[in-house]
Amino acid sequence: MDVSKHPLREFLEIPYEQLEELNLKSKDYQEQWISMEQAEAERRAYLEGEKRIKAVTVAFTDLEGRLHMLDYDKKYLLKADALTFDGSSIRGFTRIAESDLRLGIDWRAFYWMPADVFGPGKVLVFGQVLGKDGEPYEADFRGRLMRYTEELHKQQGIVANVSAEIEGFLFAHRDAERGYYDRGKFELISTGGYYHSLPQDSLRQFIDTAAEVQRAMGFENEKDHPEVGPSQFEMNYKYAPALIAADRIQLYKLLCRQVAQSMGMTASFLPKPITGINGSGMHTNISVAKNGENLFWDGKGKDNMSDLGNQFIRRILHSAEDLCLILNASVNAYRRLDPHFEAPNEITSSATDRSSMIRIPLASRGGQRIEVRSVGPDANPYLSIYSLLRTGFEGPEPDANAPAPKRVRRRILPGNIYEAMGSHRRSTWIREMLGDESATKYCELKEMAAHRCPREMGNLIKRSEIMFHHEVTNQMLWNTF
Repeated sequence: MDVSKHPLREFLEIPYEQLEELNLKSKDYQEQWISMEQAEAERRAYLEGEKRIKAVTVAFTDLEGRLHMLDYDKKYLLKADALTFDGSSIRGFTRIAESDLRLGIDWRAFYWMPADVFGPGKVLVFGQVLGKDGEPYEADFRGRLMRYTEELHKQQGIVANVSAEIEGFLFAHRDAERGYYDRGKFELISTGGYYHSLPQDSLRQFIDTAAEVQRAMGFENEKDHPEVGPSQFEMNYKYAPALIAADRIQLYKLLCRQVAQSMGMTASFLPKPITGINGSGMHTNISVAKNGENLFWDGKGKDNMSDLGNQFIRRILHSAEDLCLILNASVNAYRRLDPHFEAPNEITSSATDRSSMIRIPLASRGGQRIEVRSVGPDANPYLSIYSLLRTGFEGPEPDANAPAPKRVRRRILPGNIYEAMGSHRRSTWIREMLGDESATKYCELKEMAAHRCPREMGNLIKRSEIMFHHEVTNQMLWNTF
């Protein structure tokens, strides 16, 4: 018997148009920084009154960027004094001897999910990881990004807006990344290429379906299309304040994976899954506004960039090597930084050169921004955006009084994860920004994965860099090492 279709059960299922309205209203709560107390009171009242909701999915993200979800029975959640979970089971969180962590709820970040994709009778809310004492947990970078951007807004009236262009690949078979252990390859479902896909082929059907889900979840879609690589896709949506943008990255990857799985395929966000074709990036666009004015715009400046924008760029470029492990979080990510495939690996900025780490797109006053092109799609979005914002606003700058070098050296991003780990460890700015414990934990996790892969990358993608990738590995695979 299919209990999900039992006639005695009536769970919440909302039409897509109504879902979009609800989720856009929820976005307004976040944009306006509605007090948590007000948001909690309204959400609790809604959950009490809506009898068709059976459970609340509370989502949080670990240090490496994996999205974790816990389903709480609605009645239990509404009565619970505190929500706890085993932090020692989450890589990068607590040790076994000090395992318990608490889970708070960001009641502003409340989403209604399409029932045909995620199941009926549930809503999703983002959580805040707390220590035993109820204080914010250092390794929870969603919480740190939330507090940092709220402080910018309340103290300076500044809103940091972010949009991400997230590329991915669509492969045949469910769980294709886990199946890589047996198959030793990925199977493409389309060989069309950039902008080219027949209206009803598998790739186009996937993109169309995923775009509908995005729209229903209030992403404010802009455009979607196949990318340069065969079976590669990209779906663009409107910029948003930094915390909302980071949440959307996690939801985007979740919905893409879920839609692909429902179609018997896999949406993969490995940076470079196949030898010889373009990899996937997550170009991260950043602008800063105050009272509705774009602070990166100066019509008289070079490339229309303001002094603040240029300072923001200088600081990120100055710390580029130190940030690289955060923005390129896996062994496989360094294959994407190959100059033969339009790699954004030069530590410079440009309005035209797409091999530059930072591009200044042609834009009007409202759209003036910087585009950090070196970010991989498997990076922790909260950690990456937090690090870029803090570095842009507060990071060290080149010494203006230092003598100019006799020969200008072309700076290139690290070519493998070991070089990136070295820069990460040596950086006083990274330790100041992340905290000693989080900086050390993060680097240790990267080292664990690196040691399971060949030190010399070579030209061919190795099975281990797929199998021990932080987004797809599981305990059984890690124990085979």
